[in-house]
Amino acid sequence: MAFKIYTKTGDKGTTSLIGGVRVPKNHIRIESYGTVDELNSYVGMINDTANDVLITEWLREIQDRLFTIGSVLATNPDKEVKMKLPDLHENDVIWLEQKIDEMNETLPEMRSFILPGGGVAASNAHIARCVCRRAERICVAMQQQEEYVPELIVQYLNRLSDFLFVLARYIAHKNGAEDIPWRARI
Repeated sequence: MAFKIYTKTGDKGTTSLIGGVRVPKNHIRIESYGTVDELNSYVGMINDTANDVLITEWLREIQDRLFTIGSVLATNPDKEVKMKLPDLHENDVIWLEQKIDEMNETLPEMRSFILPGGGVAASNAHIARCVCRRAERICVAMQQQEEYVPELIVQYLNRLSDFLFVLARYIAHKNGAEDIPWRARI
């Protein structure tokens, strides 16, 4: 028999964290990994629209890390978990920084704020950046509410949003689009 996707256990507005504890579906921990999942979907959309082998390689790496982050956020920190979960490493943040530096070497200097745009793939990267910032804000809010979130997750999300901003510019530049500077109305 095929695996059923529906369990009906969430029909009353609760869900289980890894470790078995049930919480309301609007719990901040659910919001955190739900937002990371949304981000991962947008990263997939960037990949589908960028049509670039190197960018695909980078984005697949990032999607894997986002699943790792989601599994950490979906775990009840007060329960011992029997299964082995993947983990995030400082080298994952360094990898993002290296890719940012590589892309920046090919980009013109940015002299002002820029408007999001530059083609579908670049725009998708800008949307992903915004969702990434929201995921970061939720994780910081969790920390402030004394919900356990490893500091490395916040750091990774912060750097990932920087990566996605530079990626948006990189994709636009590779496709011949120029940055659109923001001109404040005064």
